[in-house]
Formats: sequence, structure tokens, C-alpha cells
Amino acid sequence: MNMPSSPPRSVELAIRTLTIEAEAIEALISRIDTRFADAVELILHSKGRVIVSGMGKSGHIARKVASTLSSTGTPAYFVHPGEASHGDLGMVKSIDIFLALSNSGETEEIIRILPAVRRQGAKLVAMTGNAASTLAREADITLDVSVAREACPLNLAPTASTTAVLALGDALAVALLDARGFKTEDFALSHPGGSLGRRLLTHVEDVMRKAEQVPVVRPDAALSEAILTISRGGLGMTAITDHENKILGIFTDGDLRRALEDRETYGSEDFLAIPIERLMRTDPCRIAPTRLAAEAVEIMDRRRINQLLVADEAGHLIGALNMHDLFAARVI
Repeated sequence: MNMPSSPPRSVELAIRTLTIEAEAIEALISRIDTRFADAVELILHSKGRVIVSGMGKSGHIARKVASTLSSTGTPAYFVHPGEASHGDLGMVKSIDIFLALSNSGETEEIIRILPAVRRQGAKLVAMTGNAASTLAREADITLDVSVAREACPLNLAPTASTTAVLALGDALAVALLDARGFKTEDFALSHPGGSLGRRLLTHVEDVMRKAEQVPVVRPDAALSEAILTISRGGLGMTAITDHENKILGIFTDGDLRRALEDRETYGSEDFLAIPIERLMRTDPCRIAPTRLAAEAVEIMDRRRINQLLVADEAGHLIGALNMHDLFAARVI
């Protein structure tokens, strides 16, 4: 039974592996030529999808390449070459691009389905480490991903070769992304469940408390009434509106503390009976319901406030939100 290698040996192998894989990627740079540009143009102008296929370790890389292409604006999917010859080739149409990954270029499962791919009329792009292989000869465009050596000490396990293919797949996706004019908003549409998607697809109206849930008092209401309204509302504030529901001001927990600190300025006057219009902040910060929730976060952070009123163009109150709502929606 082999004993675990010592830490220095592990470090040595780690450095060697990373060095070899870095060299493999660097070697690709000199091979980025018109063939790469041709592949980009072929895929860019295709009216179909990119079908990515590979066997074994190349198959794992093929899945990732297909996923990256799809998430950056180029519709793609993975097809297993073994399953392809048992019916899955029905996915391939004449308008598609078939992207085949094979380091040797002689992978049996890949070579076996090439005639069928051709009969379907799909264009064939190959990523292979063997420019003289069957796959390279059959392809419309061949991208050379050969490596000088594998990072595996036995020079057997696919390591540097799969890293090179993965890197070239990323380069292809990025080039297509740029050519399509793919933007951040487009990326978010493909990632609605991710943090970016939530930030770019969630609007204020999706997370706000509706008007009927917002604590509201009239300007002539006493401070005592406003305090009770704040306590019952659960937003740490109350909006002050007129009879047409137009926003006149806002009064928050923080405003109450500040008013208490200045209580002596009101002399012998019954403090709790003071009309809220004398204590409220007029022209409070507000946001439209159609704005992004992320913009609400930016406004609240910049203004150092915890609540934000939502209003229509005429200034009518239609909702409100606070930081807790934005945390709950995972926008922050």
C-alpha cells in the first residue's frame, strides 16, 4: 500500500501541475488565428444551436463548454456520443453546429457518429490535439488544442489537455458574447436564480409593501397617534399624506428620537399632542415602483436611511419598503 506523499512532495507536484497547465494554455495563444475567427463567425450566423459532444473527461469539459455558451447568449446543449448513436442524434438539425471534443481525434464514439452528423447537414467544428486525426480531417473547422505533455506524472491522465480545451471553450464563448453585444441584463435573464439575476430582474414593485400595508397618518394627527401608527405598521415609520393620498412627509423612529432630544424647545406645550406636520420631514426620498430594487438599495445606502416610500409620477403613495424587505428578497 502506498504511503501518503510528504507535504514537500505535494507542494512540488502542485507547482509542477499548475506550471504545465499554465504552459498548455499559454501555448494556445499562438494558435488563435483565422480558424478561430471562422469558428466564431460560423456559430454566430447559425440559425440553430451548438451541440457539444465529447467522451470521458472530454465529455465533462463538453458539458461545461455547452453550459458556458448557453449562459452567455449562444444556445447550446451537450449530447453524449454514446447515446447519440442510439437516438439522441435526433437533436441535431441541418441548421446546427456540432462541436466535437476529442484529444486524440480518434475517440470511437465520436468517430462513429460523424457520418450521421454529416447526413443531417450540420456543420462540424472540432477541438482536438491531433491535427492529423480522423476528426480533424472530417471537420469543417479544426481548432488545435494539443499540449506538449500532461500534468499527470505518468503523462496519461487527461489534465493539461482538458484544461486547454476548457480554456479555448471559454475563449470561444467570450468572443461570441462580445460579437452578439451580450450585456449584463442579458446575463441576468439566463440566471434568474442567482444573485445577479435577483439584482437585475427584481423591481421595487416586486418587494414593496402595498399602499394598504403602509402606515399612514394625516398632517393634523397628534404625535401620539403617529407613534401608535409606527408601532403597528412594522416599518419603523409612518407616511404623512393628504386626503388624495399625496405624500406630504415622513416620520420615522429616528425622527422620534431626535424630537425627544429637542423636547424642551416646545416648552410647556403638550408634546404628545403636537401635530405631526410640525415634526415630519417634508419632501421625503421616494422611488418609482418600476425601478430596480437594487437602485432602492443604492439610494437607501447613499442617504443613510432604512425606509423608502414608493410613489407614482404624481406623488401619490403606492407602497413602501425597508432594508428588511430587501434582505428578505435577497437583493442585498
